Amino acid sequence: MKKLIQKANVLIESLPYIKKFYGKTFVIKYGGAAMVDEKLKDAFAQDVVLLNFIGIRPVIVHGGGPMINSIMKKMGKEPSFIHGQRVTDAETVDIVEMVLGGLINKQIVSLINSHGGYAIGLSGKDGNLIKARRKLIEKISPDTGVSEIIDLGLVGEVEEVNPRVLSTMEKDNFIPVIAPISAGKRHETLNINADYVAGMIAAALKAEKLILLTDTEGVLDKNGKLISTLDGKKVKSLVSRKVIKGGMIPKTQACRTAIDGGVRKAHIIDGRLPHALLLEIFTKEGIGTEIV
Repeated sequence: MKKLIQKANVLIESLPYIKKFYGKTFVIKYGGAAMVDEKLKDAFAQDVVLLNFIGIRPVIVHGGGPMINSIMKKMGKEPSFIHGQRVTDAETVDIVEMVLGGLINKQIVSLINSHGGYAIGLSGKDGNLIKARRKLIEKISPDTGVSEIIDLGLVGEVEEVNPRVLSTMEKDNFIPVIAPISAGKRHETLNINADYVAGMIAAALKAEKLILLTDTEGVLDKNGKLISTLDGKKVKSLVSRKVIKGGMIPKTQACRTAIDGGVRKAHIIDGRLPHALLLEIFTKEGIGTEIV
């Protein structure tokens, strides 16, 4: 009987959050170990379906870097990254579209649907969801100390998000699952960092929350300890001091984009924890790093 009462108490404790977030949109970036470990994949799908059934509107943006890397290596290509972003030639972008838009996207859709949800797979090309352009970045040359323009190849950045197709799907209780690829001005396929896509979509939808699943506790300080709360100014400082580096840079930038676009809060959480979404959303303490 005590165990039953404990279960009832858990439900009662979550009631204020259910009431607060009813009818709100949460944009969730799905990636890392949560996409690889079978138990974590199952737990993620269950969390998403539960959110949907209690009136929260989840929008999923997924990555797929490890699988892309694996297939590239099998084809004799070595992955290359600059500032946490994949350098993408014509052959690589074909692999990216095949893996992200085909294999991974449909696996996620199928898994959510197997738990009673109604998920639909999309990419940035569908319904003119994402307008993109080729992305160039600056990098300081270690030899000369001069800033250089780096061409990442067929890598895109989001110019504009047209949320109409997502709003239509949400009204009918469908769960969008979005692969971060789109087309450029010349109709070429562009690979876009999933974190940036999630941040832009969250801003376009004026979502209640942006939640990024990753393979660390959250943002860590120089001593490796979790930073529970950050604001935009502190994020910028940590990046300049190289405390935030590598793949965490696009995550924190995506959070800042979302907050600047009207999203109330953004969270970087540990996707290695089973039911990480529920732990963040329905507990007072939450997990990971909150960016405000």
